[in-house]
Amino acid sequence: MLSQYTRFWRFTSNARVTVQKIVAGWSEQTRVAVRDRHVLAIQDSSDIKFSTTEDNRRGLGKVGKGNVYGVILHAMMAVDADTGACLGLVGGKVWTREGDVKVPHAQRPLEEKESARWVTTADQAKDVLAQASMITVINDREGDFFAHWARTPGPRVHLLSRAMHDHALVKGGTLFKAVKQVPFSGKAVIEVPKRMDRPGRKAHLVVRFGSIVLQRPKHTKDQDLPETVALNFVEVIEQHPPKGAEPIHWLLLTTHAVKTAADAWQIVKWYKGRWIIEQFFRSMKTQGLQIEDSQLETADGLMKMVAIAARAATIIIQLVQARHGGEDLPAKFVFSAEEIETLAAINRRLQGKTELQKNPHRKKTLPWAAWIIAKLGGWSGYASHRPPGPITFHHGLQRFQIEATAWAFKNV
Repeated sequence: MLSQYTRFWRFTSNARVTVQKIVAGWSEQTRVAVRDRHVLAIQDSSDIKFSTTEDNRRGLGKVGKGNVYGVILHAMMAVDADTGACLGLVGGKVWTREGDVKVPHAQRPLEEKESARWVTTADQAKDVLAQASMITVINDREGDFFAHWARTPGPRVHLLSRAMHDHALVKGGTLFKAVKQVPFSGKAVIEVPKRMDRPGRKAHLVVRFGSIVLQRPKHTKDQDLPETVALNFVEVIEQHPPKGAEPIHWLLLTTHAVKTAADAWQIVKWYKGRWIIEQFFRSMKTQGLQIEDSQLETADGLMKMVAIAARAATIIIQLVQARHGGEDLPAKFVFSAEEIETLAAINRRLQGKTELQKNPHRKKTLPWAAWIIAKLGGWSGYASHRPPGPITFHHGLQRFQIEATAWAFKNV
């Protein structure tokens, strides 16, 4: 039997397997999972850096700052706005730069800029998330530009982004100046989740909100844009952060109505959900996947590997969420019918004779699947033991894919 590495190398070397096809397959189960939900469509980009030498750049272009080469991953995740459950990937893009662009950024239309990915991925969401009751596209600061505000919102589609630009306003002045003229109108405490480089903590915030109308940029090359776009803003500031902690300061722009302090805090809560995509990128680079250690020698192979790893990282997040209970999502939101059949067979093998050794979750639910994958990854299965984490689920998924492949051949 071929080694797992050899099989993967042959897969990524197959010309019929393209990055675009892998990315298109991300959303197969997501389309069903979002039905009748308000979905936060959270998107962001991350540089995936690979080691190169001066004589062998592996076909990769520069990323980040300095003499660093790699791949850029832009991804959008679907998250239930009410429960925070990860429903899967929506779409995105994986690419490497081919060289320096000669035409200055300001002199190019949007479709010739890398920033077009924020709009094109939001357009993908309108198709993939068609069965959702409402869509709120959420960006970080890089997604704050006039063409995005003008083109993305539509029926049942809202946009929420952290502000980066001091936009010119129709009534004169600029965004930052207008916000400062509004008094703070409320206080609240939010949980800041733990990260590898910082502990979790409670943040005491003050909020202010209001309405503004953006003026179309004077020198834009995109001639089809409207003259104005009406938005609402919400600003939250942590006035007294703990010693050594970076204070929270978010100026958020949105097409959602913000008429009360309760509306403003709801916007903050939805934007806070963006942290899940940071966890997604971290899980690809660490916590078992460690894709930046790959030894694949071609840019095409590395991009395919990143696209495959993105799907795996999303499943791991969904399994980690499922281990905690919460919403009892169906396993079909993550696994195919054939994979669920394989899971059922593995479950029969892994269960012990006593109740403590049996899968306690309802059959064919995501918690049921998470129990099985965790057991494959080396977890004892006892509630008294430490719950399985991302690395355990990563190892479990690796073993499951091998067994699922064998099961498919058995059925043939």
